[in-house]
Amino acid sequence: MDQQKQIYEANKLAKRLRRLVGQAISDFDMIRDGDKVMVCLSGGKDSYGLLDLLLCLRGHSPAKFDLVAFNLDQKHPGYPAQVLPDYLSALGIPFRIATQDTHSVVKRVIPEGKTMCGLCSRLRRGVIYRVAKELGATKIALGHHRDDILETFFLNLFFAAKLKAMPPKLVSDDGQHIVIRPLAYVSEHDLTRYAQVKRFPIIPCDLCGAQANLQRQQVKAMLRDWDKRFPGRVESLFNSLGNVHPSHLLDRSLFDFAAVRTQEEAYALGDTVFDEEPVDAAGIALRRQDAA
Repeated sequence: MDQQKQIYEANKLAKRLRRLVGQAISDFDMIRDGDKVMVCLSGGKDSYGLLDLLLCLRGHSPAKFDLVAFNLDQKHPGYPAQVLPDYLSALGIPFRIATQDTHSVVKRVIPEGKTMCGLCSRLRRGVIYRVAKELGATKIALGHHRDDILETFFLNLFFAAKLKAMPPKLVSDDGQHIVIRPLAYVSEHDLTRYAQVKRFPIIPCDLCGAQANLQRQQVKAMLRDWDKRFPGRVESLFNSLGNVHPSHLLDRSLFDFAAVRTQEEAYALGDTVFDEEPVDAAGIALRRQDAA
């Protein structure tokens, strides 16, 4: 690919990501005028991309908001502590680096071979909430993307018997902060490409030791395989999370099945027995495979 083509593709990618982030912010009312958004940085491609895209959008957004970057140095062995301070200083953006040896705590509490992510995440959240309060941040921005949301959905489905994913906007555990995920519409593949284009100084994500057998890694591999063998399936799955019909599920707290009535009243409730025939991209009704 010649240089001119590379520049064109890079600009097209950046434009698409800005549009998707802006759309997510608008759809879920993530950032309002006067907000102070604390962007949590891990040193990975996702959080770098989040900060970069929010910096780009800030200059064009009708809402005037401030950004402050935050990183937690958890004292992982081999952690390159100067990478993020140097990067953020060069950007000229306000930032806070907190240091807390959560790594030693996790290693001491969790038996060898067991998953460390749960405890590590809880300890990290506590520090994030404390620092957000100290900085006067009104929003906490996390770098979770579309694939993270889908993976969480399947993890809950397979292992917790719940129809539940990562919300794009929620109240924090301590009830005092609003957490947002502006990358909710962005694919991991595009973030990987964006990180390569922008040459972010990536910090390895395996400092605590590789845990390739994690259930999330298995779900990630499943989705990657589906995306390869069935183009469009992952997008369809993600879109379904925003197209929920409680009357066609079994949760009695979401739908009053006792109030279901017959004939015209049923239609008013949206409780039709048979769904419309699914259609393919060309608008042609798909025949049921079991009709023969």
